[in-house]
Amino acid sequence: MASGAVKLTISLPHNLIKIADEIAREKKISRSRVVSLCLQELADRRLQEKMAEGYKILAREHAEFAEASLPLAHEVLHEWK
Repeated sequence: MASGAVKLTISLPHNLIKIADEIAREKKISRSRVVSLCLQELADRRLQEKMAEGYKILAREHAEFAEASLPLAHEVLHEWK
């Protein structure tokens, strides 16, 4: 068992157990490791989605700031000439 691992009892549909067993055989890993890898993949995807949403929000904020700043930038540059 991996360091820090906690034993957990779960119920899964037969078709998912069959898939987990097939993956475990193919990769020569335990059924527990298959479930762990699947959960880690979901966690990674979830983090990527949150980060992507954060970047979209940041991009919108930057665009709004640029739009709001444009008149001032034109004024300053015009005075600079």
